[in-house]
Amino acid sequence: MHIPDGFLSVPVAGATSVVSAIALVVACGRSQADLGIRRAPILGLTTAFIFAAQMITFPVAGGTSGHLLGGTLAAVVLGSPWAAMLSIATVFIIQAVLFADGGITALGANILNAGVIAVWVGWVLTQTLQRLLGGSKGRLPLAAGIAAAVSVVVAAIACSIQLVLSGTASAAIVLPAMTGVHILIGIGEGIITGGVLVYLAKARPDLLPGEEQQFKGWLVPVVSILLIAGVLSLVASAWPDGLERVAEDLGFIDLGEEVRIEVPTLFADYENESLGLIGTSIAGLLGSVVSFGAAFGIAKVVKPKNA
Repeated sequence: MHIPDGFLSVPVAGATSVVSAIALVVACGRSQADLGIRRAPILGLTTAFIFAAQMITFPVAGGTSGHLLGGTLAAVVLGSPWAAMLSIATVFIIQAVLFADGGITALGANILNAGVIAVWVGWVLTQTLQRLLGGSKGRLPLAAGIAAAVSVVVAAIACSIQLVLSGTASAAIVLPAMTGVHILIGIGEGIITGGVLVYLAKARPDLLPGEEQQFKGWLVPVVSILLIAGVLSLVASAWPDGLERVAEDLGFIDLGEEVRIEVPTLFADYENESLGLIGTSIAGLLGSVVSFGAAFGIAKVVKPKNA
């Protein structure tokens, strides 16, 4: 759900950028209590994983693909929607600047949809569902999986509203189209989110919030992230994602090419023609490393002085 340049009007792009900037400033302040020395590496690993996982697009239906959004997963793993906002925003900024994935002018809207709205919907709904299911930690993957699926649909509705306000498409057409396809994508999001949390609860509880358990090491999470980014990314679906498919069906896909801001990069859309498939692997590895470094640096900057 990466909105490209040209889909949003200047007022909508400007307003969403201001809202996202304010939200991230607040998140930096509110994250101080959550990002001590122990959580800084986990913020980095979470951000790198989400970057890598977003490269794996999976087919849904009708020649359409989807990918993990990750807002709910980040909030649950980090134990903080504020820290999750910083994680998802970092991913979207790196994607836009280094890989021309998502428009520069639409960056504020993309962060608002995925890094603010999806994160908070997923977090609040996870907490609510977990209480309704009895409050057991064993129910967390189920609660988070359902919440993650819903968060994708809500983010898609927010994106649709922005398109309507921009005059790009009419509400009567774009709202049902975006909602329908992202219900299917949300199912994939829920399965991935729940599956990852089941694995972490059994194999790496030290990566989850709660008891301050000793960090068990870097090897498994780092190798897993690098394999996802460098190898599994090669088998990602080539079908357009939900927003692209809707834009094609409704006839406004060309707006992205008319107003596209070219970012100087060797790996636009995670590709390099001269390198072939290895270019995608390099892009995935590079993005994961940069994502980890950026998020780890953010955690070190915003952590409490006495941490």
